[in-house]
Amino acid sequence: MDPEVVQEGPGLCPKCGMALEPIAPGLEEDTAELDGMSRRFWFCAAAALPVVGLAMALEQVSWVRWLSFVLSVPVVWWGGWPFFERGWRSLQTRHLNMFTLISLGVLVAWSSSAVALLVPGLFPETMRHHGVVPVYFESAVMIVALVLLGQVLELRARSATRVAIRTLLGLAPHTARMVRPDGTEEDVALDQVQPGDALRVRPGEKIPVDGLVTEGASHVDESMVTGEPMPVAKSPGDRVIGGTVNGSGSFLMRAEKVGAETLLARIAGMVAEAQRSRAPIQKLADVVAGAFVPTVLAAAGIAFIAWSLWGPEPRLAHAVVNAVSVLIIACPCALGLATPVSIMVATGRGALAGVLIRHAAALERLEKADTLVVDKTGTLTEGKPELVALRAEPGCSETEVLRLAASLEQGSEHPLASAIVRGARAWGLPLSSPFQFASVVGQGVRGEVDGRLVTVGRGAGSGIQVTVDGRLAATLVVADPIKESAASAIRSIRAAGFRVVMLTGDEESTARAVAVQLGIDEFHAGVLPAEKLGHIERLQAEGHVVVMAGDGINDAPALARADVGIAMGTGTDVAIESAGITLVKGDLQGLVRAIRLSRATMRNIRQNLFLAFVYNAAGVPVAAGVLWPFFGILLSPMLAAAAMSFSSVSVIGNALRLRAVRLE
Repeated sequence: MDPEVVQEGPGLCPKCGMALEPIAPGLEEDTAELDGMSRRFWFCAAAALPVVGLAMALEQVSWVRWLSFVLSVPVVWWGGWPFFERGWRSLQTRHLNMFTLISLGVLVAWSSSAVALLVPGLFPETMRHHGVVPVYFESAVMIVALVLLGQVLELRARSATRVAIRTLLGLAPHTARMVRPDGTEEDVALDQVQPGDALRVRPGEKIPVDGLVTEGASHVDESMVTGEPMPVAKSPGDRVIGGTVNGSGSFLMRAEKVGAETLLARIAGMVAEAQRSRAPIQKLADVVAGAFVPTVLAAAGIAFIAWSLWGPEPRLAHAVVNAVSVLIIACPCALGLATPVSIMVATGRGALAGVLIRHAAALERLEKADTLVVDKTGTLTEGKPELVALRAEPGCSETEVLRLAASLEQGSEHPLASAIVRGARAWGLPLSSPFQFASVVGQGVRGEVDGRLVTVGRGAGSGIQVTVDGRLAATLVVADPIKESAASAIRSIRAAGFRVVMLTGDEESTARAVAVQLGIDEFHAGVLPAEKLGHIERLQAEGHVVVMAGDGINDAPALARADVGIAMGTGTDVAIESAGITLVKGDLQGLVRAIRLSRATMRNIRQNLFLAFVYNAAGVPVAAGVLWPFFGILLSPMLAAAAMSFSSVSVIGNALRLRAVRLE
């Protein structure tokens, strides 16, 4: 669970002793460790049950002691061998961990019993009970069996945390319908698709790779990637995402990103990276765990000495039992799992909701944030101009004027020209080819369409004037529309206790109009990229924890400087790389989900740490025998092993509840 430990091939972490996770996520999961632990557990459980049963019923009978010894040998030395390996490695690397305590406890219990059985004359009378030296084979075998059970349950739970990655990778189809240059079509394996290939997507099929629609139209279900339930309309020029599901239409597309470059593969990689990252709160657990094992060893030594000097007869036997119980119950596995398991589950849950968490620290900081600084263009607005209004002069037809203007603008590369052309196509108007097209810098374009002289250019105010045969025919209004979800998202963010500040490079009037429409009280217009950075630093100097949401290259410095950078998935790669969290859908409703996820995750981590701390704080004194003088209660090593395993399983089970957390 330590991201700093990296090696070639599978192996064990030298710090915690757990199996290392693969860096590159895969569709097929390697279950070799789980299968091996399961085999060991079932064998050890079957061998341990008669040992425990006979020990409880016929403890003093000689043949029972010998049978217990014979059955315990494979349980301890085959079933428990992985623990001895990990315990020895912890001593070699000087990173004492749970396996240090487990292996030491099992070895003390089993070896002292084996010596007592084979050479009882070595033991003084003070260690005998009714003339016989007690043996603890049942404790040794049950410790091994219960720890193996805990390992099996933990491995299964860790597998469950990787379900999100496997689900994402499993969305991609295995084949694609390729359209050859001669018009023929055939199904090919997905790994044969290259950028630039023409592909056909039929009704109900999964889109094979990321690309651009070139012909046809349909609605695509992108909910598995963006978290948005409504299908999205797609027509020529629109981008589609590999792994999403086509509706009832059919279309041709041009492949753009394939293999590891697709959005699905990048999402899976980001989730895997986030699952390996560490939240700052993990440092607390690391500090405690680092000092915990030496403290436990000291506590076990003190318990042994105290019971040897002041315990009831046989004193040394009680001393061994209580020292072993302390070693077993105090294994810090629950403490080590408290944070990373919650992070793994949360990042997977976020990915399925269209919230990509690149670093665990971003989750923790987002929970503490109180100020959202948001860019306007591309974050609150669509980021591309659209035709929003058309005012025709008396005697002129709106549709005919728009058809003429769009036909002329086909020859222009200006963003406003593209908006006019898209508007005409949205109205279903047939466009003609322009003649004698000319672009005049600062004045617009002119040309002949269907025998009529047409000009399109900037007029008074914010309108675009269209003249036909020298007469003003209409005024077009082109603007960057506000995203449909922006208003509700801003309301939800403010309800969550955030102060919202809008920064934009646009002019004052445009910024004010957007701010009023969205209910944003604080905004700054005409802000340059370097000035955005200054605004962030000023807010931080005032003591605020700042979240910055943006999508452009100009937002990258501010995203990197903010306490939490939120990038729109529809934005530039530079912005995405600078941010700690990416919203796949590219709207702020995803930020609302991210805020809820961060708060649920940190609440879950604190619950886990509380469970782990309380368990160890209460368990060690009980195992040491603190209840004996008052209630005559002692905790056997078997019960200590069961309690230790239960603590780990309870922490994992609590973390898995995050898979069902409501983010809407």
